[in-house]
Amino acid sequence: MLAKLEQIFQKRQYTNHGPLYTELNQLLESRSSLHHAYVSNGTISLQLLLKSLGCSGEVVTTPFSYVATTNAILWEGGTPVFADVDPKTCNADPEAVERAIGPNTKGLLLTHVYGIPCDVEALEKIAERHGIWLVFDAAHAFDVKFKGRSLYSYGTAASASYHATKIFHTVEGGGVYSKDQELMRAVRQGMNFGHTSPETFDRPGINAKNSEFHAAMGLCILPHMPDIIARRKALSECYDAQIPKGLSRPILPEETEYNYAYYPVFFQNQDALLQTKAALEQAGIGTRRYFYPSLNTLPYLSETQACPVSEELSSRVLCLPLYPDLSVLEQEYILDHLHRNFTE
Repeated sequence: MLAKLEQIFQKRQYTNHGPLYTELNQLLESRSSLHHAYVSNGTISLQLLLKSLGCSGEVVTTPFSYVATTNAILWEGGTPVFADVDPKTCNADPEAVERAIGPNTKGLLLTHVYGIPCDVEALEKIAERHGIWLVFDAAHAFDVKFKGRSLYSYGTAASASYHATKIFHTVEGGGVYSKDQELMRAVRQGMNFGHTSPETFDRPGINAKNSEFHAAMGLCILPHMPDIIARRKALSECYDAQIPKGLSRPILPEETEYNYAYYPVFFQNQDALLQTKAALEQAGIGTRRYFYPSLNTLPYLSETQACPVSEELSSRVLCLPLYPDLSVLEQEYILDHLHRNFTE
């Protein structure tokens, strides 16, 4: 990292698509075999896509995601319409998605929850049948493959997050992936004030560029991704073998090469979750209710839309600590306290 920082100071180009930015962007393109735009964060990547595709109507989305998914639709002037989720995968249920599509639907914005692939083939058919776009919030899906393809390659486009909490990160950052050159041209112009040359502007734009310093972090981490994923897999398998039997887990579709981004567990009810979470926190073990609340219950929505499966799942999900430097002793400590305080 110090060598990268020295390079930045020698070049004296700190932003505006410098050499490290360009190198990282090219590496991420080749890794996915898609066009890529490296931007300042994952929420901006969603906003750029929604703006470029047109969001002045209804967008069918999932209630089981981080709040940025819904906020991006609202921020760009769209109306979120929630489709309930499959209780096995936590992802949008294609049948619910189809039912939610109406005459004012502009597109679909759906999340690969915890990096678990949506039913991408069914959703692509739905989008094609209705003549609407399909964007995936793939914030958790770095290096995930489904049927041998990057998960970013499905749908019209995908949004990535490279926030420091993600398995690959650039401290702050995000990405837009697509095979559609015209869409990516619009995204690249939109992320840089609408510039088409230093003195010409063809569209309204914002500043969503990222800096050389952020790119340096990404370039330092990227070569270690196989080891990072392997370590996360080993930790997840250890959890699998030892978590209390009363806890359940989402199901991973067949033919998925997974990245082990998170370790969510579902309690039988919210009271059991809250009791265990409090006990773990008292023992110095940090956990997160991820995702809670169900987004269809946000207080600033214009109308209430019932999504009983998502509401029920969000009330009883808890993510356990999972990161590459988690030691064997630390994981044993977590599991010991989990068993001590878990009651069905």
